[in-house]
Parts: sequence; C-alpha cells; structure tokens
Amino acid sequence: MTDKPKNLSALEALQQLSEGNQRFINNARSLDTVLTRAQREVLTAGQNPFAIILGCSDSRVPAELVFDQGFGSLFVIRVAGNIVSPSQVGSVEFAATQYNTRLVVVMGHTHCGAVYATLDVLRSKSQLPSRGQRSIVERISPAIAQLMETPLREQPDELIRHAVRANIRASVSHLQHGSTILEQLVAEDDLLIVGAEYSLETGLVDFFDMPM
Repeated sequence: MTDKPKNLSALEALQQLSEGNQRFINNARSLDTVLTRAQREVLTAGQNPFAIILGCSDSRVPAELVFDQGFGSLFVIRVAGNIVSPSQVGSVEFAATQYNTRLVVVMGHTHCGAVYATLDVLRSKSQLPSRGQRSIVERISPAIAQLMETPLREQPDELIRHAVRANIRASVSHLQHGSTILEQLVAEDDLLIVGAEYSLETGLVDFFDMPM
C-alpha cells in the first residue's frame, strides 16, 4: 500500500487561493501556471491537487483562472447553482481521501442564474420544463424559500444577494453533515469545508463564515 501524498494544510491552501485571486484581480498571472511539456508528462503519472472547488458551471467563473492556478493544482467540480447531490458528495470524498486534499471550497457567485430561476419558480409557483432543471431548483429552494417570507421579497437586489449566500451555506452544510467520510475527516484529519462568493463585478472571491 502506497502512502498518501503530502499536501498543504487547509489554511495553507486557503492562503494559496487568496494570493492567486489577488493576482487574477491585478491581472498579474503567475508564470508557474503555464504548463510545460515536462510538467504535462509528470502529471500523467498522477495528481496532487491542494484544494477541492465545488463551483457553479457558469462560464464566467472558471476556478483555475479565478485563483490563477495551473494544471494539477485544483480538483474542480462544477454544476449549475453549485448544488450538492450524491455525485458531488462522492467526488469530494474521492479527492479528499485519495489525494489527501485538506481544503474544500463551495464557490457561488453574484447574479447566479440558477438562483434567479429558483426565485422565479418560488414567486410564480410554476414548473420548469424538464425534470433535470427541476432537480436543480428543488435542491436550491429549501435554502432560500424562507427569504421569500421576509421584507427582502420586495427588494430584488438584496434578495438575490442573500439568496446566493444562503445557497452556498446550504451546500457547505450538506458536505459537512451529509457524508460520514467527510464528517470524520473534518473531526479527525483537519479537513476544512468553507463557502466563498465570486464577484462578477470585481473578480474578488470572498471567503465567508470562516471558523475561528
């Protein structure tokens, strides 16, 4: 049996992501992210990602670019609305156990189309045309339905802002409490699961609700 690869701690990985995001914002991409032929050949033998990113499929939020990271650095899972279903849980479990990756980031973003669609359904009580689309909305709805019962209902800009974060928090909670494997890794092996929001306007990734 081979040893697991040594990897960055969760806090070290978080620092790497923050520094990469600052480079992205400043349009100062690191040359380390450019893949050479020799590096590509090394990667054929295996990977050692230092962070797991569960993000939205939105074409404006490519995690590798947002964090200025190159090939082999991030284990990226993308799905509309950054929702968590069994396949996403399994993917996170796989990377955390196989590659000893200690940081999981659930990254949503401002003006998320899947969250807008869910709010529209909650307002109109209508149904989306396909079962696949409904499955996404049904996973987002519980996190934001209660917002529709508050004064935010009459404040569209504030409503979407709160709804995006509520959806991110729901996905973080699902990973933290919906998997025995991940729960054990959090409790015993320093796995950190955090939420983040990418701003389409500024390019900044805001990590929020961080543990003390």
